[in-house]
Amino acid sequence: MADVVLRNVRKTYPGGFEAIKGVDFAVGDGQFCVLVGPSGCGKSTLLRMVAGLETISSGEIEIGGRVVNQVEPADRDIAMVFQNYALYPHMSVYNNMAYGLRNRGMAKPEIDARVQEAARILELGTMLDRKPRQLSGGQRQRVAMGRAIVRQPKVFLFDEPLSNLDAKLRVAMRVEIRKLQRRLATTAIYVTHDQLEAMTLADILVVMNGGQVEQIGSPLDVYARPATTFVASFIGAPPMNLIPLDADPMRAQFGGAAEGGILGVRPEDLVITAEPAGPGALTLDLTVEAIERVGPETFVYGVRGRSGDLTAISRKPGELPPDEVIVRIPGQDAPPIGSRIVATGLPQHLHRFGADGRRIAAGP
Repeated sequence: MADVVLRNVRKTYPGGFEAIKGVDFAVGDGQFCVLVGPSGCGKSTLLRMVAGLETISSGEIEIGGRVVNQVEPADRDIAMVFQNYALYPHMSVYNNMAYGLRNRGMAKPEIDARVQEAARILELGTMLDRKPRQLSGGQRQRVAMGRAIVRQPKVFLFDEPLSNLDAKLRVAMRVEIRKLQRRLATTAIYVTHDQLEAMTLADILVVMNGGQVEQIGSPLDVYARPATTFVASFIGAPPMNLIPLDADPMRAQFGGAAEGGILGVRPEDLVITAEPAGPGALTLDLTVEAIERVGPETFVYGVRGRSGDLTAISRKPGELPPDEVIVRIPGQDAPPIGSRIVATGLPQHLHRFGADGRRIAAGP
C-alpha cells in the first residue's frame, strides 16, 4: 500500500492548451479517492499522468514516498482498470489474468495461487476457461479487476470502469468495487463523471472543472458545504437551486453587497407551505410547470414570477435556469400543473455565493 501526492501538477499540450492547471491533492494510504467532473474537465488526463501514460509538464507526482515523474508505468507499482476492459479476446479468463505475471517472469505456482485467489474473491472460479466473448459485461469487468488484483499493486487506478454497463449492473458493480477495495485495503483513485457513483464510493472526493480542482473533501462535506456554484450544481441530483440576487426582489433581504450574489438551496430543503415563512427564511412564489414521480419521492418543477415554456430559458451545463426551482417532496402526491404554490426554506438551509460563484456564508 502507498499514499499518492500531487504537487502543482500541470499538463500543457503543443499549441499551448493547458489541460491540467496546477493540481494539488493527497490520497492517504488505503483511501478511496474519486475524481469527478464533467467530460473534458481533465480527470482522465490526470489519472493517466499518475499511471505514467501521460507525461507531466511540471509539478511532482509521488507514490509511496517516491517521485515517479520519470518512472516508467510498469515500474510504478500500480494497476489500472479501463473503461473498455482491454481483455485479450483470444485468451481465456485465466490467461488474461495471468498474462502480466508471466511477462514479469513469476514462477508458475505463484501465478496459479494469485489467479485462483483473485477468481475466488471475484466469483470467477467457474469461468476461468471461458473466452471474453462468452462473458457478460459485468463478468468482463470483473476479469479486468482480477487482472489488476493479481499484481498486488500499491495503487489501483480506475478510469470510468462502469460506463459501459447498464444502470442495474452499474449499481451492483459499484458495491462490489467498494467492498473489494476495503477487503484489499489498497489505495485507489477512481475517475467518473457520475456524481452518484462518486458520492457512494469515495472516502475523499476531488471535484474538477476546466482542468482545476474546485473542491476536495468527504462526499457529505462537499454536498453540505459546496465551495462554488459549480460544485453546488454538479454534486446532487437534482442539483441545488441557484437564485441570482442582482435583479430580484429578494436582493433587499439577501443581496447585501452591490453585486447581489447568488442564493442556493437544495430541493429537499424547500417545503411547500400555505403562507410565507418568518424572518430570515426564503419564500418563493412558484408556478408549477412539471412533475416527476420517482416512487418514494416527487420532484416539483416551478418557475418564479412567470409561466411558459421551460425550454426557452438558456442555462449553463448542469445548472438550472435562474428562475426555475425544484422542490423535492416525499410520496407521490403533488400540486397540479399550472397551480401556484409557496415554497419556503429555513435560514440554516440557505447557501450564499458571491458574484464570482464562490461560497461566502450560510448553509448548515
